[in-house]
Amino acid sequence: MEILLIGSAACITALILSAWLMTFAKWFPLPGVDAFLIDYKTMIRAHVDYALMALFGVGFYGSGIQLPIIACWCVAVGGFTNPTIFTIAAFDPNFWDKKIWKVFTALSFVVSSVGFIWIAYTMIQYAIA
Repeated sequence: MEILLIGSAACITALILSAWLMTFAKWFPLPGVDAFLIDYKTMIRAHVDYALMALFGVGFYGSGIQLPIIACWCVAVGGFTNPTIFTIAAFDPNFWDKKIWKVFTALSFVVSSVGFIWIAYTMIQYAIA
């Protein structure tokens, strides 16, 4: 289950990095930085999503319930890749038109959905047992 903490740490790191990137691109313009960050709205979505995914990982780990390891891996991997989709999209105005990113997005959502649903099911089983 420690993979949840590793995934959360990765999300926290990305959260801080995205905050600094947006701060420098918006308020302390550096040549080149503000030129490649195209969509602040999408970057803010990524930033918030990293925070939520980090909290989910820590919360699931701290629940005290023995969770299936594969489900934990799915939450950790999907929890990091989902916000990363928004991060990449913030730099590429044609992101949503590219087949590779559509496939990556679909795979990421499937992996995270499997993990979250599996953990939710495990929590329900624990609650009614």
